[in-house]
Amino acid sequence: MTTERSNDRRKAGTGHRDSPVTRAAVLSAALAIVDRDGVDGLSMRRLAEAVGRDPMVIYRHVPNKAAVLDGVAEVVFAELTVDAAASDWVAEMRRVAREFRRVSLAHPRVVPLLVTRPLATPLGQRPPAVVRPLEDMLALLTRAGYTEADALHIYRALFGFLYGHVLNELQEIVERPEETDDLLRLGLYRLPIGEFPLVRGLASVLAVYDGAVELERGLDILLAGLAATLPGPDLAAPPGPGEATLPGPDDAPATR
Repeated sequence: MTTERSNDRRKAGTGHRDSPVTRAAVLSAALAIVDRDGVDGLSMRRLAEAVGRDPMVIYRHVPNKAAVLDGVAEVVFAELTVDAAASDWVAEMRRVAREFRRVSLAHPRVVPLLVTRPLATPLGQRPPAVVRPLEDMLALLTRAGYTEADALHIYRALFGFLYGHVLNELQEIVERPEETDDLLRLGLYRLPIGEFPLVRGLASVLAVYDGAVELERGLDILLAGLAATLPGPDLAAPPGPGEATLPGPDDAPATR
């Protein structure tokens, strides 16, 4: 009976008992489980089965489930890169934003971890892959002419927007997909018209939510606002397609 159970465990796992187990292999297996079954579907037992090892082997690389969740966020953050030497900081910020959205849509069930797990650990104790986007973004912006403090403000504004954007894009907004009427499809008929006339009136707009378009529009607003309120470098290069012209601090409209 013991031999049969051992064979069953070996078959259930994706690892090979004759190959070494590494932390990277453990986290890769954990990411696959979360991608497929969500955070609630991840357990140390299931992770051990996926790697094809006894659970005690897993504990040598990750001491508990919290460490596994931190590691999963680390693996996904490692997919995000910032070119600190980019000559056009505005274009690079847009590229980073688009890349963050791509990574998030590729791992939608990991997104809550990207938003919450780093906050559970002091900045200096977070994995390098989690801190690297911050360091490279600061380098990009200070090279462009911003002060270090303003560069940090811009980073926080950008990623605060990105976290909110992907969470909003990934939320389920369709209640009855078989309906053709937008008010019914989104369940907005449940809202009293006397209390929520504006929300109900936006049914047709809410029904055609386009994440890529919303991202670009949000970046237009964010970047233009940052350029108008933070003194920084002159933007000599004309904006590319879909990019708003960013006014300098002297271009703000006069107050009447």
